[in-house]
Amino acid sequence: MERKFHAILRERMDDFVHLVYKVTKQFPREELYGSTSQLRRASLSIILNYIEGYARKRTLVKINFFETSFGSLQESRYLLEFARKENWLTETEYATTSRIAEEIAAMLWKTIEHLHRDM
Repeated sequence: MERKFHAILRERMDDFVHLVYKVTKQFPREELYGSTSQLRRASLSIILNYIEGYARKRTLVKINFFETSFGSLQESRYLLEFARKENWLTETEYATTSRIAEEIAAMLWKTIEHLHRDM
């Protein structure tokens, strides 16, 4: 059961980062080294920190990586909101990315809380 949960979470993170890369292709060219790069790095950091944390044995180390992943998710969420306000994203793109980010946030936070309880 736990493996299935983590497989689903990882799949959602993968979906999210690929979607971010897709929607940022339409961002203004002058943002390539600004918001575009920052959003891509933050969204990729979500899954990379999660994968690294999942591979760790010590609970505190695992929590640290998962919390870093959660922080990158929050950064991504703000950057997506910023992009929507700048009209770089359609409302549909924003809604889709926000929905996936919300799913990831709930699942990741549940994982972090579970690890804290087990300590």
